[in-house]
Amino acid sequence: MSSFPLFPEQASTVAMQVDLLYFGLVALSVIFCVIVFGLVILFCIKYRRRSEDERPKEIHGHVLLELILLIVPFFLSMGVFAAGADVFFRISRVPNDPLEVYVVGKQWMWKIQHEQGKREINALHVPVGQAVRLTMTSEDVLHDFFVPAFRVKMDVIPGRYTTMWFEATKVGEYHLFCAEYCGTQHSGMVGKVTVMEPTAYDDWLSGGGSGETMVEAGERKFQEFACNTCHKAAGGGRGPSLVGVFGKEEELTNGTTVLIDDTYLRESILNSQAKVTAGYKPIMPLFQGQISEESLLQVIAYIKSLSAAE
Repeated sequence: MSSFPLFPEQASTVAMQVDLLYFGLVALSVIFCVIVFGLVILFCIKYRRRSEDERPKEIHGHVLLELILLIVPFFLSMGVFAAGADVFFRISRVPNDPLEVYVVGKQWMWKIQHEQGKREINALHVPVGQAVRLTMTSEDVLHDFFVPAFRVKMDVIPGRYTTMWFEATKVGEYHLFCAEYCGTQHSGMVGKVTVMEPTAYDDWLSGGGSGETMVEAGERKFQEFACNTCHKAAGGGRGPSLVGVFGKEEELTNGTTVLIDDTYLRESILNSQAKVTAGYKPIMPLFQGQISEESLLQVIAYIKSLSAAE
């Protein structure tokens, strides 16, 4: 077990804050446990019944003691809440211009693709000192992407996208686990995160790739499925133009509005009848079962790039 220490190395920007919160909660739990059990033992000895006719002395209460027992736990709980909220916001807010990586969980492996097109299985290479955002989904059952050294984990859920980010601070290799029971070979769904110097990462990224970036692969899929025949860039097609729509709100035929994000685009591709844009007819075919999760991520990356181009 020498390679599985009780407290893994701190190798990300949030690891220290997560550990401080954890150890603080453990310390508070131990202190109150000692106090409560110590008082129980003390009272059992001091106030034990010594004879059959003994009657205890009536206690009328102590205002100062009662205030202390209210005020001290209140401020301790608020302190824990503030520390927890700080950690939550740190791990929830992605820095600007992160490195985008796409992850698909499948029994029992992690399929990973970089924006530049490089693919990996049960391995993830990232540069040190660079924020990395993972966009994740599952092809089958619930998984959980967990890197102990980075103190980050996130459920990978079939039928929807979840995101997680981290910034590695130390060069090295770190364990990657699935932290949600996902079947008979769950224990074998492990991998490795390799943190590299930026120059070494660039060299690795440029060597042995598919030669096709996520956006380029998405554009090719977009044309293979004949999406461009209806969703014309200049408009005027049987479907709305997708140029510049990502991140904006769109009105639907039922009068409501919806934010055009990854989840909406995924739903609209797989089940186009669910939410139809106002002014258009529900004539788009359903692609459920016809397109893989990797291809979905590629097409969505291409649609998002149309917004960037505009």
